[in-house]
Amino acid sequence: MQTSPTQAVILAGGQGSRLRPYTDDRPKPMVEIPGTGTPIIGHQLSWLASEGVTDAVVSCGHLAEVLQDWLKQAALPLRVTTVVEPEPLGRGGGLKYAAAHLPEPGRPWYATNGDIWTRFSLREMASFHDERDATATLALARPRIPWGAVETDTFGHITDFIESPPSPYLINAGVYVFSAAFTDLLPDRGDHERTTFPRLARERRLAGFPLPQGAYWRAIDTAKDLTEAAKELASQGT
Repeated sequence: MQTSPTQAVILAGGQGSRLRPYTDDRPKPMVEIPGTGTPIIGHQLSWLASEGVTDAVVSCGHLAEVLQDWLKQAALPLRVTTVVEPEPLGRGGGLKYAAAHLPEPGRPWYATNGDIWTRFSLREMASFHDERDATATLALARPRIPWGAVETDTFGHITDFIESPPSPYLINAGVYVFSAAFTDLLPDRGDHERTTFPRLARERRLAGFPLPQGAYWRAIDTAKDLTEAAKELASQGT
């Protein structure tokens, strides 16, 4: 019988240049969503713990000491280890380096980007992953387009305006389930999204889990994302 992963990696080493000035004195995952009083990574750790994760490895980079200091003094709902790459290894190499510090290297694991604010059932995603016998499974989101869309008829008359419609395309939501064997497929240096993922896709070992209808998801990339997230969370009472 398959069981859901109990360990996870959080990739928290990005510069967060588009979130300046918020990231001038703190790493991106330490930016607080207005009105919550908690940094992004605090929300992520609570979510992971609620989904059965007991151990998390946080891969730090930009202003790592700020994140490490917060983790030391915070009341955390799970065990956390921090790692810092000895030199830039790229996204794939950094993921592999962090995964080497998981407590159970022979077991499956979750991973998430450090700037993702979401809520959905990781256990359902893990079951989806197992049912397809996948080596890696990506959560897939359908974000809203930030501009208004225009509909026209075949003759060229405008028929309607739609404010921020959902994208017609699914995107990588930055949350993953990985089988234990996935770690060895990662490059020591470089980008796994250009190497490992395409290889697994060709071999039909890469699965995509569409986020359930109504699940909350947002990547916090800009100051506008912070403002929008605060509004959305307030409206949902989250």
